[in-house]
Amino acid sequence: MGGSEGRGLALHTKMLLGFLAGAVAGAIAFPLGHATGADGALVQAGWLTALITYVTGPVGQVFLHLLFMLVLPLVFSALVLGVVEIGDPKSLGRIGLKTLGFILSVSALAVLLGLLAVNLFKPGAGIDAGVAEALMQQSAGQAGEIAAKGQQASALAVLMGIVPRNVLAAGVEGNLIGVMFFALMFGVAAAVLRTPGVNAFLAAVQGVYDISIKLIQWVIRLAPYAVAALLFSLIAARGLGALIPLGKFVLVAVGALAVHLFVVFPILVRVFGGMSPLDFFRRAQPAMLTAFSTSSSSATLPTTLKIAEENLGTPRRIGRFVCTLGATANMNGTALFEGVTVLFLAQFFGVELSLAQQLLVLLMCVLGGIGAAGVPGGSLPVIASILVMFGIPAEGIALILGVDRFIDMCRTVVNVTGDLVGTVVVSRGEAPDPPEAPAVEAGQG
Repeated sequence: MGGSEGRGLALHTKMLLGFLAGAVAGAIAFPLGHATGADGALVQAGWLTALITYVTGPVGQVFLHLLFMLVLPLVFSALVLGVVEIGDPKSLGRIGLKTLGFILSVSALAVLLGLLAVNLFKPGAGIDAGVAEALMQQSAGQAGEIAAKGQQASALAVLMGIVPRNVLAAGVEGNLIGVMFFALMFGVAAAVLRTPGVNAFLAAVQGVYDISIKLIQWVIRLAPYAVAALLFSLIAARGLGALIPLGKFVLVAVGALAVHLFVVFPILVRVFGGMSPLDFFRRAQPAMLTAFSTSSSSATLPTTLKIAEENLGTPRRIGRFVCTLGATANMNGTALFEGVTVLFLAQFFGVELSLAQQLLVLLMCVLGGIGAAGVPGGSLPVIASILVMFGIPAEGIALILGVDRFIDMCRTVVNVTGDLVGTVVVSRGEAPDPPEAPAVEAGQG
């Protein structure tokens, strides 16, 4: 990548330009490609439908599929190697406890921030009933599917999903937590044994990691074009006006995410990580842009790992462990969004939640953030399960589906940035990589 950046604009600059181009083009295409029908509803023109269906949609989706294709080998190899490089179980236990403490405490802080914002601004109390009914009718079918999934996404189901019955099935079904649990156990056993056969296997795992990184470097060069295509498809189909009826909800959710991103994280980086916040954000920018464009912590993981090791200079073993685990478990932004959404819908339906119930919502959102899938919309079934628990109609999710993708992009930035913050914090006080174990050459292009 360094060579390509030396011949022109940096990749993250190209991605930003692609984002702007896609957003502007989509905002122009939306009024040109829609007309008002006889019943007053917007009708999308055939040319715009064809453009999104056969051009911009596939471009964006192929890029996402390429990234998702590489997530499984990368997650397994990075976590196994990270555990083995940490070495003895005592060091693994120390780093694991520091990581778990960071995830739980910072996620709880994020949810608390979201709950305070909803109680202060009350976004669910002012939506016109007619507008709300129309929004729910538009997304009734999708909301029903999500509600059904939510009824299955109990805390016990999430807990049982951590230990897979079949690790291959877990990989096929996208159960990354199950795959990570298997990789952790595998890595611990490999670190304890270190027989000649195990060492040979670890060399093969290192090869899988190197190959994955090289493939990711090739795929990520398509990111600027994919970002433009994804943003165009989103805005051209829905328009910026989709945010207006739920403007207060969007402002509260995005505002709380922004406070967590630009106030809480800098304090953590400075106080517990010993790094300049401005320097941190400058170095983390490529991962943040990738997270915003893909709406997926899992798809951003390759970039996150590269940033942690090369840009932030954290020990390779720490970055592999914290970032890989964090791609599914460290969901600060998702936990915050879940808390905001549950209280928003409670306000809308007139369901009064006591302080004790709101604290239980906080706990469920922290656990739900850990169990949510790191893919676009992965938190919605978890939200549905929490709504059912507190007697709030789960169909109310239909209210937010029109604006969820935009907020999903924002909360994914917080999730991914939180992984990098966690890596910096956990790395402080830990020994650097030994000279005899230099950074993986294949990952440097």
